[in-house]
Amino acid sequence: MSGSLKLEDRRDGYVDLRSYAAIGNGRTVALVAHDGSVDWFPVPDLDSAPVFARLLDADHGGCIELHPDREALAAAGVDVTTELRAHRQYVPGTNVLSTTYRTPVGTVRVTDSVNMGSTGALPWTELARCVEGLDGQVPMRWRVVPGTMLNTASPWVQQTDHGLVIRVGEVSLAVRGEDIGAHDAGPQAISGRFTSGEGTEHLLAVVGTAAEPLRLPQTHAIRRNVDLSVDLWRRWTDLLEYDGPYGDEVRRSALVLKLLGHSPSGSIAAAATTSLPENREGTKNYDYRFAWIRDATYTLHALLRLDEQEDVHAAVSWLLRLAREQQPRLHVLNRLNGHVPEADTTELEVPGWRGIGPVVAGNDAADQLQLGVYGDIFDMATLYVDGGNVLDAETARMLSGLADAVCDLWIRPDAGMWELPEHRHYTSSKMGCWVALDRAITLAERGHLPGTEDRWRDERDRIRAWIEEHGWSEERGAYVWYRGSEELDASVLLHTISGFDTGPRMSATIDALREELGRGPLLFRYSGMDAEEGTFTACGFWCAAALALVGRRTEAREQMDAMLALANDVGLYTEMIDPADDSFLGNMPQALSHLALLVAALTLNGQ
Repeated sequence: MSGSLKLEDRRDGYVDLRSYAAIGNGRTVALVAHDGSVDWFPVPDLDSAPVFARLLDADHGGCIELHPDREALAAAGVDVTTELRAHRQYVPGTNVLSTTYRTPVGTVRVTDSVNMGSTGALPWTELARCVEGLDGQVPMRWRVVPGTMLNTASPWVQQTDHGLVIRVGEVSLAVRGEDIGAHDAGPQAISGRFTSGEGTEHLLAVVGTAAEPLRLPQTHAIRRNVDLSVDLWRRWTDLLEYDGPYGDEVRRSALVLKLLGHSPSGSIAAAATTSLPENREGTKNYDYRFAWIRDATYTLHALLRLDEQEDVHAAVSWLLRLAREQQPRLHVLNRLNGHVPEADTTELEVPGWRGIGPVVAGNDAADQLQLGVYGDIFDMATLYVDGGNVLDAETARMLSGLADAVCDLWIRPDAGMWELPEHRHYTSSKMGCWVALDRAITLAERGHLPGTEDRWRDERDRIRAWIEEHGWSEERGAYVWYRGSEELDASVLLHTISGFDTGPRMSATIDALREELGRGPLLFRYSGMDAEEGTFTACGFWCAAALALVGRRTEAREQMDAMLALANDVGLYTEMIDPADDSFLGNMPQALSHLALLVAALTLNGQ
């Protein structure tokens, strides 16, 4: 999962989404382009307004640049369009990025880290960029250009007796450097140049806080924190229990899920970004910097199977606490701090990636009814208990109450997994309700839940009968999208994993889905989406897991291998992929894509 990339000029100020690698610290995530520009970096939290957002606004979004100096190289006779290349990989077992730039005049390595401290996330934000000269003499250039926080603030540079400070709204930033040349400060940016030589070391760091005093660490402490961060990431990765094929991809995807975790609360974000388009015409741009119950439970499903302990407990506790507060009507998504967001979307006056808007904050799905989340909650609780854990009494009573609620709710139409405005009787939603009651019965039989098991059992059987009557089409030879429809929905594949059906009907459904929704190994979400958006990355991995679970393991391995080949050079995935040219679409890195990879790999490995 590494490769050599030519450093092409930015088209209209933007780069392809495949160009980005993600780094973070358990509170926020930065996206680093192949040309050394940090184009996305919210401070202090992932869902804060981004101080650096060239990803969505090339002119005014802001960035942190560090790369070989093109002007100086061109003056030395280097053809920068063909002779300047970058080779990237993560430091093994970490979310710390290593980029080696090769030029005809020398080679330099840049190590990028959003630092942690001795015990976890620092109380301030600290992005460190360490430069090592490997051979020759390479001229380097850097710039720290704060943006407008998506057109909500105007940055300015302030001179203090401790040096230059950048102010953007409530955020304060400082540049800390070591052997990076003289600072050239303008009213809204700080920049400089230096030359690396064999054996030289340099440091560019940006530290920040929001609505609190600004910490100015010494450069030796910043370097120490890079080493601590590498150690902390590796210690976490070493705890994962996995010994099977696709080991590198499994660890990378687990690290992505860890990266999207919000350590102060225990929540897990659906993605690190907002408003990256799902098609090139725009309109389908969404904010994914929230914690979806669905995505969080799927993530826990994967981490539990990897025998991860600490983050799982924190996230399980967070989810169950929310469920207790919100029962019986669970909110589909929540802010990372656990607060319920407003159920509306605000459009911002920002052009968007490559001018494809709108750029939005918020998500209209916040107050939707999605019945599948009940199955997700119960499946997660069952897996947690299966890991040798015990529910507290209040949670047990809450889950019993939720099971009773599902007995009444399952007959209602809902927005479905895909958060659609049309409320219908979606087959996968009914399957999710079946899972909820099936798991509730299991927990009760094992002494973990009080409650009316007989009613749960009766309603579970009614749900299966409903699905057999209304969710299956003899004409299509497949489970259909919703009652009365002959269209297809790839989310039913999840219910091989849930155990609802791993027999001939699901096998036939896989064939129908691949024929109608498939483009090579990729699948669209449901019928008609080929005209509206890219293929949904997770669906391709769900297909691999489903093939394995219905006994078609050779096809499952072929499907898995084909999907793994579609990652970018550092093993990351967006939400969607354009089947025409394999380009990335949608927010990134996407938790659902990576946890689907994990589940497929674990399923193929028999875990």
